[in-house]
Amino acid sequence: MSGSLSNVNLTAVVEAAKTGVSVLSLCEKGDAFIVAETGKIFKREKEMKKGIAFPTCVSVNNCVCHFSPLKSDPEVILKDGDLVKIDLGVHVDGFISNVAHSFIVGDNPLTGRKADVIKAAHLCAEAALRLVKPGNQNTQVTEAWNKIAKSFKCSPIEGMLSHQLKQHVIDGEKTIIQNPSDQQKKDHEKAEFEVHEVYAVDVLVSTGEGKAKDGGQRTTVYKRDPNKVYGLKMKTSRTFFSEVERRFDAMPFTLRAFEDEAKARLGVVECAKHELLQPFSVLHEKEGEFVAQFKFTVLLMANGPLRITNSLFEPELYKSEHEVEDPELKALLQSSASRKTQKKKKKKVRSRTL
Repeated sequence: MSGSLSNVNLTAVVEAAKTGVSVLSLCEKGDAFIVAETGKIFKREKEMKKGIAFPTCVSVNNCVCHFSPLKSDPEVILKDGDLVKIDLGVHVDGFISNVAHSFIVGDNPLTGRKADVIKAAHLCAEAALRLVKPGNQNTQVTEAWNKIAKSFKCSPIEGMLSHQLKQHVIDGEKTIIQNPSDQQKKDHEKAEFEVHEVYAVDVLVSTGEGKAKDGGQRTTVYKRDPNKVYGLKMKTSRTFFSEVERRFDAMPFTLRAFEDEAKARLGVVECAKHELLQPFSVLHEKEGEFVAQFKFTVLLMANGPLRITNSLFEPELYKSEHEVEDPELKALLQSSASRKTQKKKKKKVRSRTL
């Protein structure tokens, strides 16, 4: 259910993302849809938590991720030719479905570096769909991503993680790392995928070196850390934090979701300082580079992957002069990712003569 709501919402936000439209209006549209639609289901279950699992973020061109502006922030208007990444998530009873999609505003088909990076990111996602399966290791996915991106003269964003999802947990312990540095390689835990696990596979690829930095833009997306405890001193902080606990529990949220934005901006400072809240910083690649993102949620079933959030990628719109050369990866990408249908054994019916 959360998967189908994510899919419908993503399509609506993508269709609204036209030249001259503000990023703020798209973020508001995506979040309002989630709140309205999840409000219509399980109405009798008063205690059930449901709603936004990840607030709508619209990151443009060299902005890597987590851009979800407030009303008081400078306006960002989409222009023809912008590479737009839309990222959002829905949960129903803590069961999370995340999705992200990249596309170009305005005229298509497209060639050049924007086409290269979108195609590279799309193929990385397709490879992951075939590799994230029981018995495989997370390192196999990391290696495939590096090779695919390289063949398009692109780089995966260094150190970005795809997380296992659990009920009410958006950042489970098993992860897939992108383009790790030597230190990250040593520190990152190897893991094997198992049946009935769920993953949000998140691919971020850049035309540049793949180094994402905090560009100093205001952080607006946070998530409560359930393991941290601290006695907040300011009344505004306490009021703000109790609303976070009540409305969002341990799910990411945006400061835009609070009625009084100024009070939320004030209250978040002490909470973040003492690590009660984890920030999702707005990250950027170098000016002039482009970053593409695709994210999908997949359930690892015994008979194959069940992808519950869809891609809106249209291959005919992106013409790149590069392609995947590696024979193993070529074969992998050409293989089917559909689930095997399990044949039901027919019961033999004995005819009895009376």
